[in-house]
Amino acid sequence: MIFGHSASFRALPLALALAVGSFAALSADRAAAQSMLLIEADSGRVLHAENATHPWYPASVTKVMTAYVTLKAVKAGRISLDTLITVSPNAAAQAPTKMGFKIGSQITVDNALKTIMVKSANDMSVALAEGVSGSIAAFAEEMNAAAKRLGMTQTTYVNPNGLPADEQITSARDQAILARAIYNELPEYDRYWNISAIKYGKRIMRNYNTLLGRYPGTDGLKTGFICASGFNIVVSAKRNGRRLIAVMLGAPSGGARAVKVAQMLERGFASGGFSWLTPSAGTVESLKAIDAQPPNLREEICGKKRKRPARESEDVEDEVEASLPPGIDPNSPQAVMLSSLRVANNKPSALLGEYTPTSPTVEIFLGASKGSVPVEEPAVAAKKSRKKKDVAAAPAPAAAPAAASSTAPQRAPAPASAAPAIRGTQPTGPAQGAAAARSGTATATPAPVAKPAQRAATNSKAFPTPVGTAPASQQAPAKKKPAAKKPDPTAEATAKPAAQKPAASAR
Repeated sequence: MIFGHSASFRALPLALALAVGSFAALSADRAAAQSMLLIEADSGRVLHAENATHPWYPASVTKVMTAYVTLKAVKAGRISLDTLITVSPNAAAQAPTKMGFKIGSQITVDNALKTIMVKSANDMSVALAEGVSGSIAAFAEEMNAAAKRLGMTQTTYVNPNGLPADEQITSARDQAILARAIYNELPEYDRYWNISAIKYGKRIMRNYNTLLGRYPGTDGLKTGFICASGFNIVVSAKRNGRRLIAVMLGAPSGGARAVKVAQMLERGFASGGFSWLTPSAGTVESLKAIDAQPPNLREEICGKKRKRPARESEDVEDEVEASLPPGIDPNSPQAVMLSSLRVANNKPSALLGEYTPTSPTVEIFLGASKGSVPVEEPAVAAKKSRKKKDVAAAPAPAAAPAAASSTAPQRAPAPASAAPAIRGTQPTGPAQGAAAARSGTATATPAPVAKPAQRAATNSKAFPTPVGTAPASQQAPAKKKPAAKKPDPTAEATAKPAAQKPAASAR
């Protein structure tokens, strides 16, 4: 028994070592699921870094480079903020999130920039790329040239909006370098980074950057999300003349993203800029790149195990609701009490205050000036477009009943001995037939409608009648009448619409 205890005791260190090793590996895997970086904008000094040079899918933070290249073109005089760009079929076909403007719509560069920085509009990103460079491929070349010039050695762009693409890669380090360049090189365009909300028609769209108006000092830049990357953000905050830039890639939710970035910024501002309070990690440019593949977080972020579908609009309020026990009504007194306790015990979330807009809502519009193009909500335009397609797809005979019904009362029953009626005519007597031929009132509505003289000539060729012969109503039936083999089309037209009309109206 003693020996057994001794053997078990000797085996304990090995088991413990294996357990510790497994835990360390698990922790490393979890750590690799996010990338974080905090720097000073002026000096580029690194204040905090976790996996900062690990390759990552940028998602919509790509639009920071799209705005940078566009504004550089404006500054160089290639285009102006008032230049009109056109929504091409390629732009309109982009996946949401987007504005949904119709093909051929025109918008100024100024308004398009506002939509991509606030609404993260994928269609407007493509419209800008085509307006600046002529095509997505040409614009991507300009993006990559700018990245190379800035020293973004881990970044490659293939599209201007960040929609999923295996070749589109960046890192927290590179995004911090880009953000720093924006504030240093383009200070006159700071207004584009901190717009609280935009308005188009009756729609008001709030900025996805939930730190704006909630964390003191936040004044830009951009969020991003695709399933493969998780929730990303590049954000700037300024206090007492000191600007910090924070980057987070791969957060599990929008709320977690906001809280963790607020934590980073708070630690950075608390240091007061004294270097002895933070360990020296050099400058952002000096961080060594890691040779690895970007992690794919699709299963973790958008997989079946997630309780709710991930979406870019997630906010801290969503996190409060998600943290409640199953079966608890979010609006119940119990939920309010639990939420209050969670906030009280979670200091990071307390860093985010009540939302206060940092700027007035900015109205955007189509055309060169406000009111030059009538405002039409994209959703309404889509409904109208579908309605037009349904009308165009409706069967042509649907218009026939009116014509058929107008001629029906004029028909007189044919005598038993009369020949079958010729298509488009009524049986008449001698005097009536002559009057009808002169006035042309005996015609029906088959298309194309022949003039009376043409119809008389046609009938005389098909059924030659010698001068002085009796009218058709008084003659014996002919042996062969071509019209007898074909049913009257007016009767068919009146029979079909009753069955077809409900189907067309139900679409």
